[in-house]
Amino acid sequence: MIDLRSDTVTKPTAEMRRAMAEAEVGDDVYGEDPTVNLLQEKAAEVFGKEAALFVPTGSMGNQIAVKLHTKPGDEVIIEERGHIFNYEMGTPAVVAGVMIRPVRAANDNGMLTWAEIESALHIDQPYYACPTGLICLENTSNFGGGSVMSAEQTDEICENAHKLKLPVHLDGARIFNSAVAQNETVANLSKSVDSVQFCLSKGLGAPVGSMLLGKKDFIAEAKVWRKRFGGGMRQVGILAAAGIVALEESPKRLHIDHENAKRLAEGVANLKGISIDAERVQTNIVIFDVSETGKNSVQIVEELKKEHIFAIPFGNAIRMVTHCDVSSDDIEKTLTVLDKIIQA
Repeated sequence: MIDLRSDTVTKPTAEMRRAMAEAEVGDDVYGEDPTVNLLQEKAAEVFGKEAALFVPTGSMGNQIAVKLHTKPGDEVIIEERGHIFNYEMGTPAVVAGVMIRPVRAANDNGMLTWAEIESALHIDQPYYACPTGLICLENTSNFGGGSVMSAEQTDEICENAHKLKLPVHLDGARIFNSAVAQNETVANLSKSVDSVQFCLSKGLGAPVGSMLLGKKDFIAEAKVWRKRFGGGMRQVGILAAAGIVALEESPKRLHIDHENAKRLAEGVANLKGISIDAERVQTNIVIFDVSETGKNSVQIVEELKKEHIFAIPFGNAIRMVTHCDVSSDDIEKTLTVLDKIIQA
C-alpha cells in the first residue's frame, strides 16, 4: 500500500517504539511524568520559547490558543484556506465564542500579507462592530500546497499587529517542513509570534501529539484549558517518548520527503490533462488539477485505490502528501499507475 492521503498516516519508527516501551512515566495531571516534562523542556528550547505543553492533537493546541488570546465576541482573522477555519469543527465559535473573519490572500499560496490583514481589521470601530482580537497564521499552508512563510514575512505581520496590541498565533503543524525548505530554524520562523503549535504526528512521524508553546503564564493557563478540553492525561510519557525521538531525529530526513514531492509534482505535470506548477512545490504537499483529464478527482482516486494507492480528492484537484513511509520507488509506481488511469 502506498498511502499519500496525509503525513498523519505514518507508523512510529523502531527507535520510537523502543523509547515508548522503555519510557519512565508518572501522572502528568500532577506534572509528575518525567518524560513529558523532558519533551516540553526540549521543545521550548528548540523554539526559544519560555514554556511548552504536550497536547493530544494540533487542533486542541490551536483551540486552546484561540481561547486564551481572545474574549467572547471577538473576531479572528485567518486566511480562508486555514486549518483552524476549515477543519476544526467551528470550535472557535463553540468554545471561545468568537467569529472567524476569513480573508483570501491575493496570491495562491495561502499566505496573507500585512496589507491584506490590515484591510480586514476592526480596531476602534463603532461599538456594534465585532472587534479584532487575534490573527492566526499557518506555516506551512496546507491548502496553499505546502507553501512556506519566511521569518521576515511573519515578523512584519507581528510587528504591526503588536503595535495595535493584537496577539498572533501560528499554526505551525508542519513548521519543521518549512524550516528545512528554507534552511531556517523553527525558532527564527516563530520568534515574533505570541504562541505556536506544531505537530509531532505529521512529518515528524510520532504516533500521537502536538506541542503548544508561548510564555510561562500563557502555558500555565493553557494547561488548565487542556484539562477542560478533556486533555488531562496520566502516564502519557509512553507517547511523549516517541515525541522526543521525533523532535530530535525526524527533521534530519524531511528533505527526502521534499525531494519525493518535487519528483511527484514534476511527474504529474507531464501527464495529459493534469495541471500543476511543479516549481511552486516547496515541501511535502502536492495538489494538482485533473479537470482536463476527462475524469473527475473522485473517479481517479477510486481507480488509484484499486491499485492500493491512496490519495484525497478536493473538488477538481487531488492532494498527495509525502512522508517517511513513502519511498522514491513508491513515487515512480504512483506516476506509472496514474498515467495508465488517465490514458484509459
